[in-house]
Amino acid sequence: MNFAVSYSGGKDSALALYRMITQGHRPVAMITTVDYTQDRSWFHGIQSELLNKVSESLNIPMIICACKPEEYTESFEDALKKSKNLGAEACVFGDIDIEVHSEWNNARCDAAGLKCILPLWQEEREALVKEFIDCGFKAVIKIVQLKALDESFLGKILTYELIEQIKSTGSDPCGENGEYHTFVYDGPIFSNPVSFSVKGTVDFVTHRAVDIICLQ
Repeated sequence: MNFAVSYSGGKDSALALYRMITQGHRPVAMITTVDYTQDRSWFHGIQSELLNKVSESLNIPMIICACKPEEYTESFEDALKKSKNLGAEACVFGDIDIEVHSEWNNARCDAAGLKCILPLWQEEREALVKEFIDCGFKAVIKIVQLKALDESFLGKILTYELIEQIKSTGSDPCGENGEYHTFVYDGPIFSNPVSFSVKGTVDFVTHRAVDIICLQ
């Protein structure tokens, strides 16, 4: 099956993509939504330059939806239609168990005439993040929700030890409730690691992000 993937740049979308590829399906596009005022992905705050480097390493074309909040749904549906023109029969999402996310994903795919696939759906959260690590993926914590985790977690590489530290705060080990977001820079489907450096921190209301820049 040819498919597009809703790719946030984080661990869950990367694992969902990996599972589809290892099952013999072919990705034809990655779809990422970007805040057009900041040129950063919505929710993960990843710069377009880094996203394009990921696209190059994965050898999958990137469709970037630069939009305002009120344009988000329409922009995403337009990207789905573009991916359908590229041969996609479905769109893959990395959501795990939040029902409203599944409903939104299905509605967007229905509007574009695509099948909605959620490879991680209803699986145990901690098992999924450990599977991600065991598969050989590398991710850095990009954003933390300050009411859940402090900024000392920013810029740290996701490991078993770090998962235990996250759990000790009372936060979900997978960050599915928004406690943290990651940037995946290497793994079994990457042709080469995406080089980056940590520049500093950026505040987003109740969140704090590490500012990652791409190394040429």
